Amino acid sequence: MNAARALYSLVTWCAQPLLRRKLRRRAMAEPGYAHAVGERFGRYPVPMDSMVSHHSIDPLGQFVWVHAVSLGETRAAAILLTQLREQLPGMRLLLTHGTATGRAEGEKLLMPGDVQVWQPWDTPGAVARFLRTFRPAIGILMETEVWPNLVAGCQQRGVPLVLANARFNAKSLHKALRLAALARPAYGGLAAVWAQTEDDATRLRTIGAPVRGVFGNLKFDVVPDATQIAQGRAWRAHTGRPVVLLASSREGEEAMWIENFKQKQALALDGKAPNAINSEASGVQWLIVPRHPQRFDEVQQLLLRAGLTVSRRTHWSAEPEAADVWLGDSLGEMALYYGLADVALLGGSFAPLGGQNLIEAAACGCPVVLGPHTFNFSEAAELACAAGAAQRVPDMAAGMALAARLATDATQQAAASGRATRFATAHRGAARATVQAILGIVQPDMPLQDW
Repeated sequence: MNAARALYSLVTWCAQPLLRRKLRRRAMAEPGYAHAVGERFGRYPVPMDSMVSHHSIDPLGQFVWVHAVSLGETRAAAILLTQLREQLPGMRLLLTHGTATGRAEGEKLLMPGDVQVWQPWDTPGAVARFLRTFRPAIGILMETEVWPNLVAGCQQRGVPLVLANARFNAKSLHKALRLAALARPAYGGLAAVWAQTEDDATRLRTIGAPVRGVFGNLKFDVVPDATQIAQGRAWRAHTGRPVVLLASSREGEEAMWIENFKQKQALALDGKAPNAINSEASGVQWLIVPRHPQRFDEVQQLLLRAGLTVSRRTHWSAEPEAADVWLGDSLGEMALYYGLADVALLGGSFAPLGGQNLIEAAACGCPVVLGPHTFNFSEAAELACAAGAAQRVPDMAAGMALAARLATDATQQAAASGRATRFATAHRGAARATVQAILGIVQPDMPLQDW
């Protein structure tokens, strides 16, 4: 252990009481954070220890461990796992997470014999207990999660640890270079890295990561829920006016939307607004889906204080209820919301937060309007704009205006929807390439099943 990791280990060990306190606070809004807190520190119930050692009968003799920290990574992992299970019949999955939303989504991916626990806090002791309990055949980190002690622990025990669907923006590289004494051994200790883009690969190599391929983004391989899309489109047809969605909105963005909407509404009521502004204020139905479920009530209160009526998805029965704003307050239904919408504004891109994933919207045939901040998904955003599946604007006001114009022009909307679908389809294939690479590590002599 070098001096940097020794100091880091001391800090993470001393920070354990602070982590417990943070989890208690977060559990007030999201009860999932109070569940199985001991797992965070590598403490598992005795029945789990017994079950793991007694029933490890899959072809590998050990778990395939996938770490998906949050909701987005878990959805990417779902795409990978579908094909991985085809190639490894009877595979046992060990699925770990860092957030309550990720864990709730991950429960849907489990099969008999699989195990789901929290990611261990990155102290040497917690990592050692985790690896000793589960003895994974391979560890697959999704997208960004590289922890120094976790990497070192896997190296010491001969567990190949890989980073799949890897993204690494300029901000992350700058931070890693500032902590190079800690970051270089961590990234360099990985068995393989498979990047989303050439730019990601270049930055990862700069910090010493063993990049073995650039496979694209797994999320292009998503197959949206056809039933949800059909339900959304049926509701849209009965609405009587176009629907514009603010998708995966983040803190501060709803306030931007409210400010602009109220201004346009005031002009429309005065009778001084041109047709375009009338469309924004009353010609389209607005739908807001916050990114984080703990903010559903907060966003409703923001809208109500602005004098707007609100109808929540969880209160709908046969169809959406009439209101100024529909509030999407359910999990796992983004395909329904994209099916319901004619156009989507991409949350996280209007505040300086780096944007959210636009690929699911495109796969559902929903055109996207982007704000100026898409650094977390920069290449996907640029590719989508180049393909006509997305358009970029400088701010929320311009975004609302463009989305309303596009939604109310049936010909333009249909053309943009077709471009979005073609864009999503054209970039598929990352899942197959990633599974082949994983099998090359865990079972190099195993022939691939028919795809």
